[in-house]
Amino acid sequence: METLSLFVILYILFTIFIGLYASRKIAGSSDFVLAGRSLPLYVTIATVFATWFGSEAVLGIPSTFIEEGMGGIVADPFGAGLCLIFVGLFFAARLYRMKLLTIGDFYKRKFGRTVELLVSVAICISYLGWVAAQVVALGLIIQIVSGDAIPFTLAMVVGITAVVIYTVIGGMWAVAYTDFIQMMMILVGLIAVAILVAMNVEGGATAVIQEAKNQNRFDFWPEWNMAAILGFVGTFITLALGSIPQQDVFQRVMSARSEKTAVIGTVLGGSFYIIFCFVPIFIVFGASMIDPALVEGHMAEGGDTQRILPEFILGRAPIVIQILFFGALLSAIMSTASGTLLAPSAILAENILKPVWNLKDKSLLLALRLCVLGFAVVVLGYAYLSASAGLSIFEMVENAYLLPLCGAFVPLVFGIYWSKSSKAGALASIFCGVGSWAVLEVLAFQAAANDMDPMIVPPQLAGVIIAALAMVVGSLVRPDTIKPEE
Repeated sequence: METLSLFVILYILFTIFIGLYASRKIAGSSDFVLAGRSLPLYVTIATVFATWFGSEAVLGIPSTFIEEGMGGIVADPFGAGLCLIFVGLFFAARLYRMKLLTIGDFYKRKFGRTVELLVSVAICISYLGWVAAQVVALGLIIQIVSGDAIPFTLAMVVGITAVVIYTVIGGMWAVAYTDFIQMMMILVGLIAVAILVAMNVEGGATAVIQEAKNQNRFDFWPEWNMAAILGFVGTFITLALGSIPQQDVFQRVMSARSEKTAVIGTVLGGSFYIIFCFVPIFIVFGASMIDPALVEGHMAEGGDTQRILPEFILGRAPIVIQILFFGALLSAIMSTASGTLLAPSAILAENILKPVWNLKDKSLLLALRLCVLGFAVVVLGYAYLSASAGLSIFEMVENAYLLPLCGAFVPLVFGIYWSKSSKAGALASIFCGVGSWAVLEVLAFQAAANDMDPMIVPPQLAGVIIAALAMVVGSLVRPDTIKPEE
């Protein structure tokens, strides 16, 4: 345990050193947010892959797969991975040509300041759950590795502090460098653990896959009735569409050195994400066959399925495998945490504070760094409250994108692909989409509390449909009199 703890400390110090090294390349806000739009293809693929491959991919998705099977992970990895592919195919080229600093700049250019402000606030709020999930995971891992010597709350503080230091210092350059190195750690570490699991199961990898099949864990499609189908679609689009208008996706795509690199890197990164997520799924399901008592204990009331994999590795793997695994796990979490911490900070500084205070580039760079620090403090508090409320990492991630799904996705799509979309249409879309979703969420909560039948149409699906209708009606009734800036 001491050797493993020492490795974790050295690894965290190494990431901080990377931030110091990356800071040499930062001359202005564009360098800090988009790494000077100069990342090559292999780094673009790595950083796009790291967009989602964090705590939920290693801890959340496998535990959900064990409990609910393939149908339970439709949002992530399938929705999340396809989101990146959709961005590469339908959005990357068009947005790259516009030379924007943040995704919020698109809404300002297309629909004006009011829409920019509304969407920016919604996007910033949505990141609370996503970044909080990474902070909770960092706290969990540091607590486990320390043998519970470090309390969970203090462990969260230690983890987020390390991420904040190298992100504040190095910005997107630090994120890109660490993403590439951490992707290598993830590949080596998780594949090594998967081989270990296969070697300890009689019949090897084939037996693990066959057992999952025997338990119907590969059942993916919903039951053939309207409520189940719509629920399935609603869950899928939460990440598949709701995470498209997000700054962390945007900044990784726009950091590429060319339009072609942005498109290819995003599609390949998203595809690789979907495929590689099945490695931790294989590991955890294999662990359930090797040590069923551990899994059953954490699946029982009062247990924590997110601890299955870390505790299995600590209890059954040699120290070399432990170092590889926890190195991979820390890599996955920290790479996602840094990018998702930088993203809302960029939106807050560029799209909310800059217009109010008329910030020049040097002042904007300072504001960006202060926003990273301030947002980290808010997220730490939110993470503590979420963990105290018993929310899982998977739930925090899945719920994070409901607001941008209903408020930002439709204006982005129509703004790019429909020339008649107007400011009035965008405002109608935002208010009607978010408003209808919020009302239906309250009604769904009340129905569940009173043991009533759930609504057939999921609130987020209804919100997107209403947002699209409002965009069309609003744009046709009140078109823009001035041609939008291109």
